[in-house]
Amino acid sequence: MSATRLLVLGIVRGYGRTHGYRIGNDLLSWGADEWANVKWGSIYHALRALTEAGFLLDHNDVPTRTEYELTERGEHEFMRLLRDAVRRPQPRPDFLAAALALLPALPRDEAVALLRERLAAHEAARDKAAAQIAALVDPPHVKELFGLWESNAESAAEWTRGVIERLEGGAYPMAGEPGSPGKPGGWPELLFPPYPPRDEP
Repeated sequence: MSATRLLVLGIVRGYGRTHGYRIGNDLLSWGADEWANVKWGSIYHALRALTEAGFLLDHNDVPTRTEYELTERGEHEFMRLLRDAVRRPQPRPDFLAAALALLPALPRDEAVALLRERLAAHEAARDKAAAQIAALVDPPHVKELFGLWESNAESAAEWTRGVIERLEGGAYPMAGEPGSPGKPGGWPELLFPPYPPRDEP
């Protein structure tokens, strides 16, 4: 899974239709170059690949500027990537970070259910590491490695429990709720960004 792919689909979906410069500007303003390793080149590569795969439709109504919108296949792909990123722990944190940035695209009940799957996976990893510590005979120092895995898994589980609790308590407007940015084209407040229109670099 590519965090850039998920983020690009999510931003195009959020605007309904937009161009590459706006996508890149948004992602860099979010700091995604640091937490998801997003670069200008990877954004344009993702746009080309997603268009070729039929997930995006490109429009060339304005000279020198290509705008993109999701196809029906693109909507399905976005939701598939988002659900997988929420439910399945990954070694790299960028997939979860991308999913959290786009979390309101999910209905509240579905987000909670997916997070419960994630919680179960973290708890299973914690328990496995604890069993490895208990069974270890030699070499004794490897206990530190298993201890790190146990600690990381428990920390991730605790964080996930907190997110579930906040969502169940009504935090954040989710898909289908008033004020949610989670529906396609649901970012009207971002349609007129605080920078003048520019051609794509």
